[in-house]
Amino acid sequence: MDDTSALYASVFANCPATWRVIPFQDAVEFREGPGILAKDFRTNGVPLLRLRNIERPFVDLEGCNFLDPDMVRAKWDHFRIEPGDLLVSTSGTLGRVSIATEPSQGSIPYTGIIRMRPAGPHVDAGFIRYFLTSPLFQLQAEASAAGSVLKHFGPTHLREMSFPVPPVEEQCAIAAVLGALDDKIEQNRSTARVLERLARATFRAWFVDFEPVKAKAEGATSFPSVPQEVFDALPMRLVDSEIGQVPEGWEVKAIASIATFLNGLALQKHPPRGDGHDLRVIKIAQLRKGSTEGADWANCEVPEKYVVHDRELIFSWSGTLEAKFWFGGAGALNQHLFKVTSKQFPSWFCLHWIRQHLPWFRSIAASKATTMGHIKRGHLQEAQVVLPPALVLKAADGVFSATYDLHAALMIESRQLGAMRDLLLPSLLSGKVRVSTDREHNDG
Repeated sequence: MDDTSALYASVFANCPATWRVIPFQDAVEFREGPGILAKDFRTNGVPLLRLRNIERPFVDLEGCNFLDPDMVRAKWDHFRIEPGDLLVSTSGTLGRVSIATEPSQGSIPYTGIIRMRPAGPHVDAGFIRYFLTSPLFQLQAEASAAGSVLKHFGPTHLREMSFPVPPVEEQCAIAAVLGALDDKIEQNRSTARVLERLARATFRAWFVDFEPVKAKAEGATSFPSVPQEVFDALPMRLVDSEIGQVPEGWEVKAIASIATFLNGLALQKHPPRGDGHDLRVIKIAQLRKGSTEGADWANCEVPEKYVVHDRELIFSWSGTLEAKFWFGGAGALNQHLFKVTSKQFPSWFCLHWIRQHLPWFRSIAASKATTMGHIKRGHLQEAQVVLPPALVLKAADGVFSATYDLHAALMIESRQLGAMRDLLLPSLLSGKVRVSTDREHNDG
């Protein structure tokens, strides 16, 4: 058996006899975006999609470039995308697919992005989407790397691949099962983002702009969402401090004084031992995407204080400089990340004060004061926070903790749903697990 036959057998051996296996190009119409020079970019016009625009499940136009409409009509009109098209990066994570929506209609994908759509009515777009995330696609893509780690794939590789074709009704049923899980995941994440925005706005109003105190100074007798007994206990005026005006009686201290900032370990890649105690390494990349999927394994017994669990606060002091609650399951904290803990103040209070200072931290990291693109512990002593009396903090904790309890539940449920989807996907896409179709249900 030659290599091609062996690969075919390993990938498609379990497909039901009623499924056809055809060349990828007979199932999917695909075209990589054109190479366009920066001199052709405009400040408005036809959107030009870059990799950052296809990082989410649906195409996001924020931050895209633009092209002159007349130039598009003359040179690139045939590259335009339509709602429902699938956009795939030719590098990075295999199987990451973004779906074109109505607002992105007519956009042009840049080189490095492949537009895909069904080649005919015998193939469902949703089924293509999930095929691209399945081992059936990934094994073929990795085989195209010719023995090396695949860094890039493109139309040439796709022409060498095969595609399973169940009856179209079954394709739609498979996509519907997996799509229901993805829809719930996206709904949860969307709600979580709304809760985050609400919490940020409330924190700024109460603890940065001091709106309740200002309202009381102007004669108000209450303030929305502030318990009456807390509002009654607020000071009547603002007073000068080293960072500007703050409520009378509130303290100004360094952010380093409200929490412990534990730097991670220098953890190297190491094969898992398989004893059930292995931990993935949480680096900056894992913090950004909120998952340890595909991350390195820790290379030693990790002391408990360096283990990160769900809902713990992480702050990257290098690279992107961001602060987040972690929801990727237990992992080992790598260097360049702080695990932020506090015995005196709620974690949400620490989170929002770090975020309040992120613009300043980033300007420090970008300045010539450091050549490594990071902040130093001394900057945690310079960054100032305003501390309210215990009564105010306790009342605020009732509001913020409830918000973040719901936020955490949504994020953890999304991770569990994603694990269920990933477990089902290879079995559904290979035909090992079958789903009934509407036609079969009606026939029964």
